[in-house]
Amino acid sequence: MKKKYKFQNPGRTIKEMLALVTEKFPANNAFKIKNRGKIEGISFMRLTADVRSLGTELHSLGLADKRVGIIGENSYPWFNVFLSVVCGGGVAVPFDKGFTSEELAMCISRSKISALFYDEKHSEMVHKAVQIAADGGDENHIILFKMTGESNVIDQMKISGEFKFKSGNTDYVNVDISENSPAVILFTSGTTSSSKAVVLSHNNILSNTRDMHEYEDFYPDDVNMAFLPLHHSFGLGGVIVFMAAGACSVFCDGLKYITKNLAEYGVTVFVGVPLLVENMYKKIMQQIKKSGLEGRIAFGNKMAGALEKVGIYARRRIFKQVIDNLGGKLRLIICGAAPLMREAGKGLNDFGIVTIQGYGLTETSPVLCAERPQDICPGSVGKSMPSVTIRIEEPDEKGIGEIVAKAPNVMLGYLDQPEETAEVIRDGWFYTGDLGYFDSEGHLWITGRKKNVIVMKNGKNIFPEEIESKVINLPYVDDCMVFPREKHNELVLWIKIVYNADYLKQEGLTEEQLAEIVKKDIREINDSMPLYKHINHFILDHEPMIQTTTKKVKRNPEIERINANRETERWYTVE
Repeated sequence: MKKKYKFQNPGRTIKEMLALVTEKFPANNAFKIKNRGKIEGISFMRLTADVRSLGTELHSLGLADKRVGIIGENSYPWFNVFLSVVCGGGVAVPFDKGFTSEELAMCISRSKISALFYDEKHSEMVHKAVQIAADGGDENHIILFKMTGESNVIDQMKISGEFKFKSGNTDYVNVDISENSPAVILFTSGTTSSSKAVVLSHNNILSNTRDMHEYEDFYPDDVNMAFLPLHHSFGLGGVIVFMAAGACSVFCDGLKYITKNLAEYGVTVFVGVPLLVENMYKKIMQQIKKSGLEGRIAFGNKMAGALEKVGIYARRRIFKQVIDNLGGKLRLIICGAAPLMREAGKGLNDFGIVTIQGYGLTETSPVLCAERPQDICPGSVGKSMPSVTIRIEEPDEKGIGEIVAKAPNVMLGYLDQPEETAEVIRDGWFYTGDLGYFDSEGHLWITGRKKNVIVMKNGKNIFPEEIESKVINLPYVDDCMVFPREKHNELVLWIKIVYNADYLKQEGLTEEQLAEIVKKDIREINDSMPLYKHINHFILDHEPMIQTTTKKVKRNPEIERINANRETERWYTVE
């Protein structure tokens, strides 16, 4: 098979990266969007022109080196604004589209933005937030720009900016940007008051982009579904990685349209969080079970394995029907932000869809480690990126300790929080707060978050993620969270399970019948672990827990909610 062409983009700033990829692939689509129901391509040449036009207008308005906020659904206008700001020497400040007005007001005040672009859907909330910030004493005058819907200003601003450029105004295009200049400020997930504003430079982002290109297989003809929110480092960084490869990104119409969008856009790469990828896998397996095809799948796996021993890779042909149900072209799934269920990763790889895990944080722009197609170790997060050095701080007898990293993608620091920055960056090393260990082959395994460790009265440490990874495998479980409660001066383990309501309907089960199944399954899980890790009680619910926008449970707020409803909650004992 002919080896596919990979474009190695040496850009040191986002402006350089865009210029280089446009020079190489002017006609390639940077994005595909829906315009009145029809799919429309936006070439790199058009993207660069749009960025230049809007950027020129922003400069003429006095926003050349200012901080500019963006809030809204993933869209082409969103990314047009982002690139126009950062390619002109400004700093983009993406805000979580799930913010309340009060939360947005707080972040507006903290970030000291001079302008804010918003989409039509968030218009009322944005205006209220700006007023709250002003009433709270924020004297910073903010210019508001509506970027989507009727009466949006983007198109008019681009027309005006292009006229200025053609009339000789080259201030924007001539801006010289240092690779160490701030490019973006991202608020970490968590409660707004406790979240930190992470400042990332052009070099932070693009050093990670270059590492990803060296480590993984991305091609100019790839189509990436930009499903993750762009205000999150994983979502934003993912689009930049594919853009730097000369590849196309598309936007999903919504969670229930993923399968439809995979097909109509010809998506080849999907970047997602575990909850999405696991649900995708569970639906495949449920359909296989419903159709009575387990035997054929098992035989297909045996045949594929036998062929691979003689150098023939045929999984995509053997499991063509599965791949066709996911659009027909999906070849790679990249999963991050939380541990992926081992069964899901292995199962998708068995079907011929390369599924890899990565690990990183907002503070690391974001990737520190990743699996590679030729080095997959299910359950691990792979090996360190080429420019990343990782060590385990104060490992215990099992080799588990805090993950500490040194790399060019480590943030400049937390905005206006020098003490908090000094706590996590010491002598050039970034202390992640995550716990893990390396196996004998150099793969990193995450065992949990340092602050989540449950210390039992007998001194034993329990990583809740270890137990949750077993429970999430159960077919009826959408999400779960382990937490402790005191009983007779001892701590005992509880788990809250969010079950899939559709599963109950399909199986014809009541919640009480499900509870009996859960008891049996948890007993089996308990039997596989030491006594001090046994789950004693569980709560069943079908409503989602309090989550970040990347579908990670906010543990403390969720535990507070559970405790507040203690008198009315329905709980069960594992006998």
